[in-house]
Amino acid sequence: MKGFLFRLSTVVVLGIMTGPGMLLAQTATKRPPRPKAPVRDAHTPGYVQARELPDGANAPAKDGNFILGPTHNPAPEMTVQEGVPQGDVYTFTMESADSRYYPGIVREANTYPQPDPADPAKVIVSSHAAPYTRKVTVYVPKEYVPGTEAPFIVGADGPDKLLFPALDNLIAQRRVPAMIAISIGNGGGDAQGSERGLEYDTMSGRYAEFVEHEVLPLVEKQYKVKLTKDPDGRATMGGSSGGSCALIMAWYHPELYHRVLTYSGTYVNQQWPVNAETPHGAWEFHEHLIPNSPRKPIRIWMEVGDRDNLITRDNYHDWVLANENMARALAAKGYHYQFVFATNAGHTDRAVKQQTLPEALEYVWQGYGKK
Repeated sequence: MKGFLFRLSTVVVLGIMTGPGMLLAQTATKRPPRPKAPVRDAHTPGYVQARELPDGANAPAKDGNFILGPTHNPAPEMTVQEGVPQGDVYTFTMESADSRYYPGIVREANTYPQPDPADPAKVIVSSHAAPYTRKVTVYVPKEYVPGTEAPFIVGADGPDKLLFPALDNLIAQRRVPAMIAISIGNGGGDAQGSERGLEYDTMSGRYAEFVEHEVLPLVEKQYKVKLTKDPDGRATMGGSSGGSCALIMAWYHPELYHRVLTYSGTYVNQQWPVNAETPHGAWEFHEHLIPNSPRKPIRIWMEVGDRDNLITRDNYHDWVLANENMARALAAKGYHYQFVFATNAGHTDRAVKQQTLPEALEYVWQGYGKK
């Protein structure tokens, strides 16, 4: 596998150096400033019909589309509450040298993905093999009974410090099951050509397999816990590319995960290297995959902000439109989903997450244990 990744990155570099992008590969490029994202109106023609909520209110734990008001105050469940048991939080480190799935890549220093003159939906990028270290943070609730199988949630871009107090309170209120949380750091960088981009934006089951075979066994061994094999007791979550990764995990391995939670999901074309089966990356979810596939046993909560990302180099980088399209595609196929359009909110907006995370977790875990 290590040799495969090295050959892959080398081929890309050579292709750049012998083609029209030669100057881009040899000369450090300065990242152009990203224009400020425009404010999108939730009632734009073509967007899904959504129920407008009173300012400051969260959506009920029901399927459908909702518009969040402009005031985003933290939910009370986001802070430590007196008398509520606090789970134990642990951290361990993983080295790239120990991974057969992700031995590590990095984009060339001071270079950034550049649009391919022949096809603006593709980018020219130069990367090479490089090691990385990642941290994994594990939350074990006080309610966990040693020796029993526990449901769990896997999160991207860890550690997610907002998640743990929310779980303390929700578990104590019996609004969600007593679950273990596994918050996994990425391998570094961002977007095409980076380790993070390779892990999160690749349309395949590889990242879920990495988690299954390299992360979860370490969690069980080091902290003496048992993680359920029941996909209905397994959830994924993340923001931005971590959000699209959360759905990618469940989509390609529905036998492993049934529950998904995403903030500003990158359901756009960030995939690199290009895959002929999914040429538009995660945009393919709403363009082809969901409409053209049998319904999968996935329950999903999604959020996007009215000032979310918009990159105008092609037709596949509007985060708001992508999430709107996701809601439409999921509804047409009869999925259990909730879509929240947050006003006065940017990309992976922290204030919105502090307002909505308890409700989102409650929705995602709805129905668990009732089989």
